Amino acid sequence: MPLAARRAVAEGESKTHRLALHVSENDANGMKRALGNARNAYDFYRQRGEEIAIEIVANGPGLHMVREDTSPVKQEIRDLRAKVPQVVFAACEHTKDAMEEREGKQVPMIAKVTMVPSGVVRLLQLQGEGYAYVKP
Repeated sequence: MPLAARRAVAEGESKTHRLALHVSENDANGMKRALGNARNAYDFYRQRGEEIAIEIVANGPGLHMVREDTSPVKQEIRDLRAKVPQVVFAACEHTKDAMEEREGKQVPMIAKVTMVPSGVVRLLQLQGEGYAYVKP
């Protein structure tokens, strides 16, 4: 850890940074960018001895990111969780309900995905709590 970071931690100056990543498209490359952004932000602040809270919010077609049956990035999610266990994945309940109605079946979510009533409302809440909004 760099000297300045060690001093900041020792003096109690470190703060928790907050990052909200928004995935709203069924695009594997975009999903991978979001996961990469999360990993890079974590690495950046970890090197400085600082904390970061990261939440990835999936809604609309982006819900496929966290669907057990259709996610093109399941392994990448497992890899990120192994490195950054505090990362939160939030899925829009409204989108899930619409997909279930359209498909006529239950839509399974990847384990440990947090369901939120509305992805957009969750993003507004996070921004109100000081999270920086990023749409990769």
